[in-house]
Amino acid sequence: MKIECVFVGKTSDRYLDEGIADFTKRLERYSQVSVKIVREIKSKATDAEITKSEGRGILKAVAEEAFGVVLDPKGKSLSSEELAQQISQWQLQNRKTVSFIVGGSNGVSSEVLQRADFRLSLSKMTFTHDMSRLILLEQLYRAYSILAGSKYHK
Repeated sequence: MKIECVFVGKTSDRYLDEGIADFTKRLERYSQVSVKIVREIKSKATDAEITKSEGRGILKAVAEEAFGVVLDPKGKSLSSEELAQQISQWQLQNRKTVSFIVGGSNGVSSEVLQRADFRLSLSKMTFTHDMSRLILLEQLYRAYSILAGSKYHK
């Protein structure tokens, strides 16, 4: 199963960018991984207009056949073990590509939420969208490590 991450805008902090690169590389031990960056809209438009415009970019970046997982505060919260089980289920369902979508600072549009096959919440706490990228990739790596029985997850 291929893992595709679709992020809005470039990561603004170098330390987060380095962590994202590190966990992407680690994750490649278990799966083919790609990261797609959708242009962040910086204009005087309203938040709703920006979110809608970024949403169009997200929808273009996600392959039609991909299983879409949107990070959403109202989504399902899973433990690391439950995420590993969910990934295993998707593999058993022969999902070719799972696209994990992290919106911009305004979240994602209703069109992106409608496209979602699964809504995932990382936590009840609020994280920056840049921090969410790193947390997501670390949790994906942890989930695959759990499935592989490695010592990473204790």
